[in-house]
Parts: sequence; structure tokens; C-alpha cells
Amino acid sequence: MKEISATFINPLDAANDVFAVLAQQNSINKAKLAQHARSVSLTDLTHCSTKSVDHLIRTRVVDGVVSDGSDAEDAFFVGDMGEVVRQQAQFTRLLPRVEPFYAVKCNPDPMVLKTLASLHTGFDCASKAEIQMALDQGVHPSKIIYANPCKQSSHIRFAASVGVTMMTFDNADELRKIRKVHPNPQMVLRIRTDDSRSICQLGTKFGAMIDNVPTLLRVARDLDIEVIGISFHVGSGCFDASAFGEAVILAHKAFDMGEAEGFKFRLLDIGGGFPGRLSDGVQFQEIADILRPAIDRLFDSSVRVIAEPGRYYVSSAFTLAVNITSRRAVARDRNGATSANDHPSFMYYVNDGVYGSFNCIMFDHQHCTPRVLMRNGIYHYSSPVDRQEAEYPCSVWGPTCDSIDCIGKDFSLPELEVGDWLYFENMGAYTMCAASNFNGFKKSSIVYTNTEVGAHDVIGH
Repeated sequence: MKEISATFINPLDAANDVFAVLAQQNSINKAKLAQHARSVSLTDLTHCSTKSVDHLIRTRVVDGVVSDGSDAEDAFFVGDMGEVVRQQAQFTRLLPRVEPFYAVKCNPDPMVLKTLASLHTGFDCASKAEIQMALDQGVHPSKIIYANPCKQSSHIRFAASVGVTMMTFDNADELRKIRKVHPNPQMVLRIRTDDSRSICQLGTKFGAMIDNVPTLLRVARDLDIEVIGISFHVGSGCFDASAFGEAVILAHKAFDMGEAEGFKFRLLDIGGGFPGRLSDGVQFQEIADILRPAIDRLFDSSVRVIAEPGRYYVSSAFTLAVNITSRRAVARDRNGATSANDHPSFMYYVNDGVYGSFNCIMFDHQHCTPRVLMRNGIYHYSSPVDRQEAEYPCSVWGPTCDSIDCIGKDFSLPELEVGDWLYFENMGAYTMCAASNFNGFKKSSIVYTNTEVGAHDVIGH
């Protein structure tokens, strides 16, 4: 879209010429969107099997069958869209009143987006590109929230041009900026809640303190900007379910403040921070059992409730297999060569690392646990290694020439050789989305399947 710029002396002045162009572009884009929505269900973005995850891994690792041009020993993901479908079913069952808006940033893989669009979820987008990704799946603009409290002006113009109106803010300067470039925004005020019980605390960057809510609402009123509700985020990787209940109570207080300022809020956004299925900490059901009664008690049925789950949908849907490309035996007593009786430790070098899919270790504080996939020609995904077999301390390292590229130093595994395979479960969240090609190593490819009976009729096969 051609960028539109204008000079505004008074932010309250209607920029009729700019907004007219935006309205015209909006009409054109809506027509294109409607046409695309009619055709998206007929177009598969990529081939999706219905075989088990075990079958697909075995086909690649044991049989050496590769269909995407990769080398047989390259690292690869298996993405199970059936797991996404099952997570959606659980969400609907445990939080029937809450509409999920998938956090695209967590994993923008096209098959994930297509699957969730087919399940009629909304989408939480943080940029122009993410909005376009959602639109490419035939998603209606009303099912998109531009949930980045601090946005680039050109991205706001783009949102306006495609009919995306719902977006968040947490400061007065953001309101003034939006007033200049968007003709009809529907703003959601993001408040700061207690995120001290989360691994990734987002309150250091985003969220208005509760005492500032009246002031921000007055600014919005003076700018003639509609504010439709309140949002919060308890932080990513929350390990205390009660944090969600406390945040809902604080949001209700913000609703009361809005009413005192003459606003009639109709939206509550409870954010993200929901764990995936294989979480070792707090479980989703624990959180839902707190949220469900709290929401019903404090907000009547006229209030629309949405959420922004990310890792909840995709973390357990992806398994990563890596090949051991090199190894080093390290004498534990440091005084000579090792032998079989010296109980050495081992350094294993694999073909994905922290500059690739394991960036989650640095950016998302994940603990990735290796499991033996194939050892000495014996496949172990469906038949784990005998736990009585001798294990040795080991570290696992990525392929780059940077010493920071370490997946972990305190593992214990049977002795492995070059050419053996490891696998990591729970690798769908904040992994491939931030991977790079540092040192010339390509990103791990993805093989898709759908293990949910009947769901392949929805997402293609």
C-alpha cells in the first residue's frame, strides 16, 4: 500500500482527505478478503499427512526418506496439527465464554495459522506482517486484535486500510499518534498487573498502572477516541494460577473507573501466559478453574471476553529431531586419555542450536530435554532406551562456531556415537519463529501431520 502522510496542527481536526483514501482502500481490501475467504478452504498451503508422529520420524530417521530436498541427516520438526485441534477443543470446554485470539508471534507457521483459522479462532497480531498473515488465511478483520501497545504509524495506517480497528494502548502518546492515522479505532486499554510469578515479565515494558486509568480515559475522550475495554497480561510462563484471578479483579476495577469517566466498556481481554499441554508447572485446567467463575461473577454477559493464547496451542504440537554430527569424550579427572572404565563425560554436537530452534533457551527461558531417538541403528522413539543401561554425564551443543551455542550441560544419556539421533518434545513455541541462518546453517524443516480423527476434513490432508 502506498504510504499516506499529512501534517496535523490539531489532533482533533478530522483528516478527511487521508481518511477518505483509507476508507476507499478499506473497501477494496474487504472485497479482496471476501474473495480470498471463499477460496482459502479449497487451497492447501502444504501437504499434511494423517500418519502418526512416530511413523513420520521413523520414515525419515530409519528409512532415510526425505521429500523436501533436505539431507537425510538434517534436523527436522514433525508438526502435529491434530494436537492444535485437541487444544482448541479443551479451551472451548474449559473456558466456553472466552474467545481465543491466537498470538501469532508464538509460531507463525502457515499450517498452524490455517488450522486455527479453520477452527474460527481470532488472531492477536503485533505488526503489519502478522496482520497480513491472518488475512491471508481468510480471517475477517473483526477477528484480529492489533495487540501491540506501541505501534509504528505506517502499520497503524495499514491496519486501518484493511479494516482492523481493535487495538491496544497503554499511554497518552499512543492515543495521539493513532488519532492522526486511523479514522475509527476501537481502543483497548492495557493495564499492568502483578507478573512477578511469571518467567517472562512483560510489565517492565507494557501496561498502564491502575491509578493512571482515569487520566488516560480522559485523554481518549478529549481526542474523541472510542475505548471499548480493558486488557492485561500476567506474563509469559506464569507458574501461579491465582495471578489470573487477581488480574481479573483488577480489570473489573478498571471497568468501574471507565464507567465513572462516562465509558461503557464491552470487551475484556485476559491476555496470554497459558501453559502448553506438557507443562511441568501449573496446568491449564487450574487456570481455567479460577478464571471461569471470576469472569462470570464480575462481568455480565454483555461483556465480550477474549484471550491471547500462544504456546498453549503449539508447544506440544512440534517435536524436533537432531542428528549428532560430532562428539568429544572428556576425561573427568583431566589427567590423561579416557577409557571405558574412566566414566568419561561427553560433548555431543548436533545440527540445530540456540541460533536456530533452540533460541527459546535464551529468549523464552525454556529447558529442553534430549531423549535418545536412534542409537547404534536401533530406533527408540516408541521403545525408550532401557533405563538400567549405563548413562554418562554429557553436554549438548549446537552446530555454530560460537561457544554460547549450548543446549545444555547437565544431561545424562547412554553413550552415543556420531550419526545417532536425539529428539526434543514440546518445541512448538518461540522456537522456529526466531531461528536464524547464522554461520550458514539452515533452519530445520517441518513435516506435517494431523493425528486428530476427522480433523483432516477441516484443515486439508
